[in-house]
Amino acid sequence: MGHDHSHSHGITATGKHRKRLVAVLCITLAVVLIQIIGALVSGSLALLADAGHMLSDAAGVFIALLAAWIAARPASDQRTYGLQRAEVLAALANALVLIVISVIIFTEAIRRLGSAPEVQTDVMLFAAVLGAVANLVSLLILRGAQKESLNVRGAYLEVLGDLLGSIAVIAAAVVIMVTGIQAADTVASLLIALMILPRAWHLLRDVVDVLLEATPKGVDVQMIREHILAVEGVVSVHDIHIWTITSGVPVFSAHVVVEDAELGARGADRILDRLGGCLGSHFDTEHCTFQLEPATHAEHEAHQHA
Repeated sequence: MGHDHSHSHGITATGKHRKRLVAVLCITLAVVLIQIIGALVSGSLALLADAGHMLSDAAGVFIALLAAWIAARPASDQRTYGLQRAEVLAALANALVLIVISVIIFTEAIRRLGSAPEVQTDVMLFAAVLGAVANLVSLLILRGAQKESLNVRGAYLEVLGDLLGSIAVIAAAVVIMVTGIQAADTVASLLIALMILPRAWHLLRDVVDVLLEATPKGVDVQMIREHILAVEGVVSVHDIHIWTITSGVPVFSAHVVVEDAELGARGADRILDRLGGCLGSHFDTEHCTFQLEPATHAEHEAHQHA
């Protein structure tokens, strides 16, 4: 006997914060343009690296927005969850782009070691300060939403990395102005590349967890099992599965063995209501499925498989 306790395909976590992402995208693209011009005029690799990183952020935000639009499309018989996984694939693309950008920056910085060209620090400093201010504004815009969506969190972490990158460029410009050591620009480029990689790795790991249908973080399966077993009429529970379709859309299913006497028409409804109430208090999901099995049937199955 199966029953889907609740069916709902509401807006995804990324979709709820679309306006924030649009604002950050506009700010980021404007700063990228200024930093690229500044890097070409000043000859600063660090500034160009920061612009490249911000350009990858802009691409990531654009992908997230596109994925949020795709994910909001209705489900069909061929795709029963719609295209909600598109958001996860967008986050995967975002992580891979970050890794490629960091490798390119690192390679160019290594090539420049020992032969750093002269840098115009006034242009470099102006563009870096402008980038830092823009990143601070973007962080404030995304801060309230980054805990709800994998894509928004990816954008938030990238902007945070951009802020650190801008600070590194500012520090390099000050060092060159004070000491004349041009290599500071190359060192800052290396630091930016090294800052990108850990964030890309963490984002990639979270995406892989979703694609491998790992149990969502913070969910205690044993605790859920114990609470289900505490429901009156439940004998045992098995085949518990908890996974995530996309950010903010967890899914739960389980086979629940129930005393035969509890499985009358109204009895089954009462059991399902109790299970739904129990699950709702411990695990926030609108997609939960309980397959109710009579105790005698479960014993028969166990005997057959023995």
